[in-house]
Amino acid sequence: MISQTIHAERVLLLGWGRALLLQFAHPAVAQGIVDHSEFLRDRRARWTRLRRTLDAMLALTYGAPPRADAVARGINAVHDRVHGRVGGAPYSAHDPALLGWVHATLVESFLLAYELYVAPLSPAERDRYCLETAGIEPRLGIPDGQLPRRMDELTRYVRGMLEGPDLRITEPARRLAAELFRPVPRAMLPAMWLARLPAVGLLPARLRAEYGFTWHPRHAVALHLSARAIRGALWFLPMSVRHWKAARRGLDGATS
Repeated sequence: MISQTIHAERVLLLGWGRALLLQFAHPAVAQGIVDHSEFLRDRRARWTRLRRTLDAMLALTYGAPPRADAVARGINAVHDRVHGRVGGAPYSAHDPALLGWVHATLVESFLLAYELYVAPLSPAERDRYCLETAGIEPRLGIPDGQLPRRMDELTRYVRGMLEGPDLRITEPARRLAAELFRPVPRAMLPAMWLARLPAVGLLPARLRAEYGFTWHPRHAVALHLSARAIRGALWFLPMSVRHWKAARRGLDGATS
């Protein structure tokens, strides 16, 4: 499964910041995080949220069906509590439209990160990844056929969202984005710099401007050079470092 190949890579974390910034750009998503998460109140909550999302992704990708079903029930239980109002309109984390946007941001960002830092994918592999990841629909209560099954469908959907009225950078979105890149201990500064490059550089130009992020040619050069260095380094890393433990177990089982 191409999703197992892609999700195995730890370096995929460098695509997560972009996905979050895209998610924050939906006012209902941003408001839901502000209302129901410790993201802004506890710096550790950023890493807790990342760890929880990562564990869920690995379980859904590599876990046996009972494990994947249990993780999906846990996600749905969290979503049960996430509802409120934004701009006078109700929102719910069970809304298929919101779930579809969050899904699309992750799928597109992971594909971009994989091809930037690991290796190119063929059109057939991109289509297969979209198809495999769309299998989450029944577990999250998303109507059958809503999620993109091909890369061209994903591209059209994201473009339509960017050109339509649903996305805008609200004050909650700016607060969340600022927290995402808030200064960290000095020892973590190089890692934060490395994570910020693709998060901002791969962001659609419209949203990058609305967030107020600066992006100059020297940043693009830094992104290109750092990506080339990481691609080269991956060849020399042992799989115990390069791949997630759950992925190594899953891939070993698939080939044994």
